[in-house]
Amino acid sequence: MTGVLTHDFPILLIDDEPSWLRSLGLLLERAGFTNLRKLSDGRKVRDILADEEIGIVLLDLMMPDIPGEELISVIREESPDTVIVVVSGMNQVSLAVQCMKMGANDYIVKTGAEERIVATVRNAVNLWELKRENRAIRSTISKAPSNPEAFSHIATANRYMISIFSYIESLASSRQPVLITGESGTGKELVARAIHRVCNPPGPMVAVNVAGLDDTIFSDTLFGHVRGAFTGADARRAGMVEKASGGTLFLDEIGDLSAPSQVKLLRLLQDGDYYPVGSDHSEKINARVVCSTHQDLTIKGKESKERRFRKDLFYRLQTHHIHMPPLRERKDDIPVLLDTFLAMAAEETGKKIPVYPPELPVLLATYHFPGNIRELKSMVFDAVARHGGGTLSMASFKEAMEGHAPHHPAAQAVSRQTDGNPFSGLDPLPTLADASSLLVMEAMDRAEGNQSIAARILGISQPALSKRMKQLREKQDE
Repeated sequence: MTGVLTHDFPILLIDDEPSWLRSLGLLLERAGFTNLRKLSDGRKVRDILADEEIGIVLLDLMMPDIPGEELISVIREESPDTVIVVVSGMNQVSLAVQCMKMGANDYIVKTGAEERIVATVRNAVNLWELKRENRAIRSTISKAPSNPEAFSHIATANRYMISIFSYIESLASSRQPVLITGESGTGKELVARAIHRVCNPPGPMVAVNVAGLDDTIFSDTLFGHVRGAFTGADARRAGMVEKASGGTLFLDEIGDLSAPSQVKLLRLLQDGDYYPVGSDHSEKINARVVCSTHQDLTIKGKESKERRFRKDLFYRLQTHHIHMPPLRERKDDIPVLLDTFLAMAAEETGKKIPVYPPELPVLLATYHFPGNIRELKSMVFDAVARHGGGTLSMASFKEAMEGHAPHHPAAQAVSRQTDGNPFSGLDPLPTLADASSLLVMEAMDRAEGNQSIAARILGISQPALSKRMKQLREKQDE
């Protein structure tokens, strides 16, 4: 992240040894962190947390006035978003595990830990700055649209999504159809509902998924039928077009429409009238039509050639076109969506909203989310259902991501340009050792220093990565 303001980041150091507090403060100040608070009496931590927002706490466990384990609980209770790092002189695995279960984000042994302390604080700064930016952007969003309530059901801090909101408001007065495209799970129906809310028509929004409907069922569903239209038609039935009168008719997955159904939809959009099944008298449509599809309907698109989607219908539909980006292209929304779905899952399960480890958004950012926002929501709900207390475990997220390679758009772009070989055209070629070192450094950079996440990016075990990093350090020291 660029533009990190380390002097704005509030850091609280807690230790009863003045010499250690002094040396730790000097270490962080040399690294650029100047907004430090020092505390030798842990009993005063509640007062400090009440007075100001603390981004990270570095504390010792061996405190004379209050046990460090109790301090962890106090901090987690008073300030759920604060990163807690235990810096202890005791190198005990069982103690570290206990602290993590109680809500600590990391456990560092004091001896020779200067570099790790600085790296941990720097990672916490990055996360804190990202959250602050997201809060600022979301605040801007709430003021930018003239009708913010229409978009309140869409959780985002992404600038492209903000532009979509502005576009929706600009076309509110138009009666022309709207085409929403995007992969499955990107929130196309949410945008359709936002269009309906912005237009604020007197009638309802009626949604119909037309995927898999043959022409007969499509006609009956949309246009209804008159009495005696077919065997069993004992009474007149209104179609969805009539039910949406004065409101919005949302047709989901129109890319699957059969050729005869496409003709009828085109006539509906062009002429504004339709015939109920079995009727000789036309009816007029009095609803705004919004359509969506996950397929590529462009003239050069694969679906246009294979499914023969009518060009004239496509041109008619795309009078107003909104494309929903996949989650992998709006990674800045992951923390926002994470907070939103955690709150929803906690309310549904009757649990308190859990605090998640700061490295969780970093881990999720390495995943390509084939199911997009819908998949992230499922992950979060499953994690909360399994959650038993303390910091939210990342185990269920890793389990859900298992078997899917991390997503690297830049690498994929290179592969497409070079027939699958990113080294094609390089002269001279890097040595195997150099290429391995560069991969390790890039993975660690993308994982923001987290070895577990970097190992997953590289497709190797964490011990294997640690070994490679050790070899890399030894080589640099030569």
